Amino acid sequence: MGAGVFRAISAAVLPSVLHAVLTVLLGVVVCALSGAATPAVAAEKVLRVLAWPGYADPDVVKTFETRYGAKVEVTLVDSDEALWAQMHSKGEPPFDVLAANTAEIRRYTQANLLAPLDLASLPNTRRQLPRFQALGSIDGLTSDGKVYAIPFTYSSMGLIYDRKQIPVAPHSMRELWNPRYRGKVLDFNSAQHNFSFTALALGYRHPFQLDPTQMREIAHKLVELRRNLLTYYTLPEEATAFFIQHKVALMFGNYGTQQVQLLRRAGADVGYVIPDEGALAWLDCWSMTRAASDRPLALEWINYMLEPGVSVLLTQRQGLANTLTESAESNANAHIVWIGPVENIQRREDLWERIVSGDRSERF
Repeated sequence: MGAGVFRAISAAVLPSVLHAVLTVLLGVVVCALSGAATPAVAAEKVLRVLAWPGYADPDVVKTFETRYGAKVEVTLVDSDEALWAQMHSKGEPPFDVLAANTAEIRRYTQANLLAPLDLASLPNTRRQLPRFQALGSIDGLTSDGKVYAIPFTYSSMGLIYDRKQIPVAPHSMRELWNPRYRGKVLDFNSAQHNFSFTALALGYRHPFQLDPTQMREIAHKLVELRRNLLTYYTLPEEATAFFIQHKVALMFGNYGTQQVQLLRRAGADVGYVIPDEGALAWLDCWSMTRAASDRPLALEWINYMLEPGVSVLLTQRQGLANTLTESAESNANAHIVWIGPVENIQRREDLWERIVSGDRSERF
């Protein structure tokens, strides 16, 4: 073909060819970009939470997921031992945040399992009651000037009494030993708490660090308490059934206000009091683990847990106090003793086993 004919054909065909080439190239670019975006979509933010029942209900979790575009995986525990086991279930803790009491928080901090918290990232702490903002005054929350836990919920372990049988609120834990209540007292089956609350009743200043002489005296006192007992209980629901069926007059409330709510829902007319010598109390807190893969998200969770709408659910659903509002069952002037590590767990357990089994030798 001649040059003129070739130029004429090229002029006619070239635009179509270029358009086709550009279309293919554009498709390649779009596919490449789509391919690059796929991993980002798949890599959804995940927050792994280790908590107790009632602390991360499905609706509470759903709101957080929607707000922060994350998936929350909740693992529930029913004991301190189970929590510790979960944290050690793999070579490195798979959880980002956890809820534990102050004694356990100290244990986790000493084991180097927790990361210090940036309070500037937790503005809702300013909503808390003053005594919960004073983190340095609560044993176990700080170490070497750094904060490792934020208070979330708590319960005192006071006295629960039947208002019909005891019209005037008792003022001392020693009322548990009052002979007028023989066969009408309930006690929680726990070596740790029984030795500690009896230490308070006897006026010992350090209920978690007892010397051998104090331990023996408390053991004898707990043997005496058996004379008044209907029985020991373990679960709050079990205690409620015993209380109502056997017309119990007085009970050591290991679960505190949670038990009060259960009893009142069951129709019991009960009162709740913090004795003058004080009451043991547990304080559960939120902490961030050193293994947290997304620390800003972990801090968002802790901050979210302190929102009024979330905190109030603890009281409405669980009967537990929150750290933003005063509990209706207690007052700011009550003498609360937060539980701490004890001097010798095994010694307490051994003595307690002898006490509850009815050992009459009384040689402690």
